[in-house]
Amino acid sequence: MSFLSALFSWYSLTGIIAIPLIILISDTIKKRRMPPGPPSYPFIGTTLPTSQPWLQFQEWAKTYGPIFTIWVGRRPTLVISDPEVAVELMEKRSNKYSSRPRFVVMGEIFNTGSIVVQPYGKEWSIRRKALHRALTPGALKTYKARQSAEATRLAFGLLQNSENWERAIDRFTSSVVFSISYGHRIDSLDAPIIRERLHFLHFMASLNVPGTYKAEKFPLLRFVPNFLAPWKRVIEETGKKEAAVNMALVEGVREEMRIGKEKGQEIAPSMTKNLLTVRDEIELSDKDFSFVPASLFGAGSDTTASTLCSAVLALVTHPDALKAAQAELDSVIGVENVPTFEDEERLPYIRALAKEVLRWRPVAVLGGTPHATSEDDMYQGRYIPTGATILGNNWAINLNEEYYPNPQWFNPVRFLDEKDPRYLPELRGNKIHPAKAGHSSFGWGRRICPGAELAANSLFIALAKLVWAFDILPTQKSYDTFDYTGGFNIRPNPFQCLIRIRSEQHKKLLESEKVRADKEMEKFPVYD
Repeated sequence: MSFLSALFSWYSLTGIIAIPLIILISDTIKKRRMPPGPPSYPFIGTTLPTSQPWLQFQEWAKTYGPIFTIWVGRRPTLVISDPEVAVELMEKRSNKYSSRPRFVVMGEIFNTGSIVVQPYGKEWSIRRKALHRALTPGALKTYKARQSAEATRLAFGLLQNSENWERAIDRFTSSVVFSISYGHRIDSLDAPIIRERLHFLHFMASLNVPGTYKAEKFPLLRFVPNFLAPWKRVIEETGKKEAAVNMALVEGVREEMRIGKEKGQEIAPSMTKNLLTVRDEIELSDKDFSFVPASLFGAGSDTTASTLCSAVLALVTHPDALKAAQAELDSVIGVENVPTFEDEERLPYIRALAKEVLRWRPVAVLGGTPHATSEDDMYQGRYIPTGATILGNNWAINLNEEYYPNPQWFNPVRFLDEKDPRYLPELRGNKIHPAKAGHSSFGWGRRICPGAELAANSLFIALAKLVWAFDILPTQKSYDTFDYTGGFNIRPNPFQCLIRIRSEQHKKLLESEKVRADKEMEKFPVYD
């Protein structure tokens, strides 16, 4: 072997040894500077549970504190389990904590162009501004008539068939959001468009649960050929199908506008119609444009439906809360009228009931889609590097005894004003949640759920009408209140209960209100 060959071999061997060693030393130094966390392995990271990781995160918070670090490969993730820390970082320092981490699976392989995975910057800002056109306070007021009408149709559906209550809830929230996004109502979950939309939403929610896909730890796996990686092929094909469906929905509204113009007729008002009238001002490709109205479904439909399912479980397992809610409705509304949005200020317990459901079983159990840092930062003497993933563990935050004593006890009075005679001082925590709403189930800062107010309105009016009309009763001795689905958005696994009309008077008034509700929703053609 020549001298040059030997020298080259020596340098190659040195490089093979030195480069990983340098990386290892660098990572070790970074770990020691960052908030502590559970043990992790070099280049592999922390061993994470593949099912309900928020439960393990809650336990780790007891050991490592309200902010700790886990590692996905070489990428650090900070898990926050205290609302004061979450507000300090993701709201007060939102200029540094409003981006998104790299999503190898949900972003690059699924590749839909969703605003959910968009990093903070111009592209995200364009999408967010377009979405907010449909979610201004003025716009939200115009949606209340259809939300109220659909809540009546929900209650009437349960009067006819209470056993399929979960499907009735899904139809209610889907119809509200589709009428806003595309100017069409949903009369049945069997409509192909809604089956597709729910499939896409649940599929996407499953893609970014920590520990599910090895490609997040080892990004090079995204380049493995599809014939060697069936999981990758399924994700890519589903992403293409969703993009095609979103485009078709927008084109459908565009065609309705064209026909309406020819006939001199106005089509139903919708977000898509409004956006198409200013299409030239929105600097997005057609694919990205189509995802703006589509994103409203995730922001205000499935999450609201899941929350309502948790409300049913809560009322079945905590009958005193149901009795207190009905007592308020009987006192304020009676049986001569149905509750409306105009009654909201006079129904503080119903408003508190909605907040307590959001606290007790948050749908976005890990704070929704993770945040990421766009700059280096320091917090309590610990280093937080650029590009770190930030998770707000809503499960741990909402069940934190310092803020919510006896947290598993579902009791809306914890959200009542202290001057209310129904308020219980023992439910006031040693610490007060810093958010105005008293909870942070919709997220934080610039990445807070854009459909939060829309969802809150749907939740209030649906709960008010359902509790006014029905007794919601258990049909078995006990229920597992922890039996929930996986994924980033959770809901109770199916369970049985008895939903029974409270009186003949309630039934007659509900039947007459259904006629008025149908007339309101006739403004929005049905999706077959």
